[in-house]
Amino acid sequence: MQVQRVVLSSRPGKNGAPVPENFRLEETTLAPDLKDGEALVRTLYLSVDPYMRCRMNDDTGADYLTPWQLSECVDGGGVGIVESSRCSTCAEGDVVTSFNWPWQTQAVMKGSGLQKLDPQLVDGHLSYFLGAVGITGLTALLGVREKGHVTKGANQTMVVSGAAGACGSIAGQIGRLDGCVRVVGICGSDEKCKALVEDLGFSAAINYRQEDVPTRLKECCPEGVDVYFDNVGGAISDTVIAQMNNSGHVILCGQISQYNKDVPYPPPLSEETQKTLQKKSITRERFMVLNYMNKTDAALFELSQCVKSGQIKVLETVVNGIENMGDAFCSMMKGGNIGKQIIKISE
Repeated sequence: MQVQRVVLSSRPGKNGAPVPENFRLEETTLAPDLKDGEALVRTLYLSVDPYMRCRMNDDTGADYLTPWQLSECVDGGGVGIVESSRCSTCAEGDVVTSFNWPWQTQAVMKGSGLQKLDPQLVDGHLSYFLGAVGITGLTALLGVREKGHVTKGANQTMVVSGAAGACGSIAGQIGRLDGCVRVVGICGSDEKCKALVEDLGFSAAINYRQEDVPTRLKECCPEGVDVYFDNVGGAISDTVIAQMNNSGHVILCGQISQYNKDVPYPPPLSEETQKTLQKKSITRERFMVLNYMNKTDAALFELSQCVKSGQIKVLETVVNGIENMGDAFCSMMKGGNIGKQIIKISE
């Protein structure tokens, strides 16, 4: 059986942005006979995410992430359908997902590494299992709940950086639903700002490429910032933290502005920002969704209900074809997506 796959052909330079040429499309053959415990799956959707930039390095800098190997098939979040099975946990026709789905049009996978999905949870929008009703939604929901300390009636203001990305776009909506009176998003284009305010119900949005962020932040958050959902790090985060209130909370979710640099994770803060955190007793704790796996079933059900009822709106940027994986990944790293970046591999 002939299949197409994407392999890592080269690594970016130490402090380099990824380029599509780091990836290579290949033809390969699958043996048709399955061993016990295996399933043949056809890939429907694949996900590209910022954390994958770390997997392009020979050392990811994170003990829970393994590096992609040169000339080996790349993997990440995926959703597909079982075409044939010799494992007890999944049958032909089942919709399944995995965090380690090979970037391949079809693949033989161990049944133990597949999780069966209920398409009704997403009203048939199967790509949502990679975003709003998957690990991205969980990161947003549990990040806000576990580290944000949002309280109804407490007149809190939340700021989200990377607000038009997969995680930020959900996190801001959860902040609003959980009781923040003001939710302000920071993103990189006027089109994104419009989507945040008009489609997702953010109170305001700031285009950091065009506007003076400190000034606009003061205008949008006249009573200061209580909760900051941080997806980007760097100068933007320094600016937000400088305007935070006493006993505020930073939810340290990602630092995409730093991922092409050779620095540890989380990257070191400036001395001034460290002083602000201490002086104002602001908590800034790293949030890792993998530490909350006991809460995921209930959280996924809640996300599903919110999406189905329209309380949470889902934005996606969908590209067609496995040959476009490298382009889609590099575009996402530069902010070319609004919402979750998805690659549709087959119908």
